[in-house]
Amino acid sequence: MTNRSEELAGRILACVESIPTGRVMTYGDVAEYAGASTPRIVGRVLALDDGSVPWHRVLRADGSLAEHLYTEQRQRLLSEGVRFNGNRVDLAAHRWDGAVPPQ
Repeated sequence: MTNRSEELAGRILACVESIPTGRVMTYGDVAEYAGASTPRIVGRVLALDDGSVPWHRVLRADGSLAEHLYTEQRQRLLSEGVRFNGNRVDLAAHRWDGAVPPQ
């Protein structure tokens, strides 16, 4: 991994780490926030991570969950108070824009 790749991965992980409990971002949101060229990079970085960040708070653009992690991701989000419309997270209610939460 090059220094640029490591820096980008660090920014992606820092962004995901900063998502408050009960809030979510899409892969595209994280990519934009971290300066990644595509949401796929975010997915790759999270797949290679050891679970040190709240990966379950990152969703597809339509609010759906990762198919291979669906049950665990849904349980974690529900335990944080995240509401669903069918099988998708209510993005209007829970999407985080990356702003610093009020203290």
